[in-house]
Amino acid sequence: MPPRPLAIGPAGHAAAHAIERTRTARGYSQRQLAARVTARVRPMTFTALSRIERTGRRCDIDDLVAIATALGIAPQAPSHPQGRPGWAKYSRQSPVSETGDSLDD
Repeated sequence: MPPRPLAIGPAGHAAAHAIERTRTARGYSQRQLAARVTARVRPMTFTALSRIERTGRRCDIDDLVAIATALGIAPQAPSHPQGRPGWAKYSRQSPVSETGDSLDD
């Protein structure tokens, strides 16, 4: 039996919807955004972008960074499914020792 593809989780759904919202807010069609991604970062077809937005295709980290770059946003911009900030809470935290004390003090 062939392996089953991994299901797209809540963060993947949130990223897909954030990409679509940002793309439409900026006035880009899927073809235009795919062309921007291809020109600036790496090859991407509009079909691949459409599948990412419809959650028919997983958006890996390379895709996310490439799309965010083409949209002029940080890759941390997608929101958590419950509306809380997504990955931003993990960025630029002070290093912490094994005891939980900040190493920057």
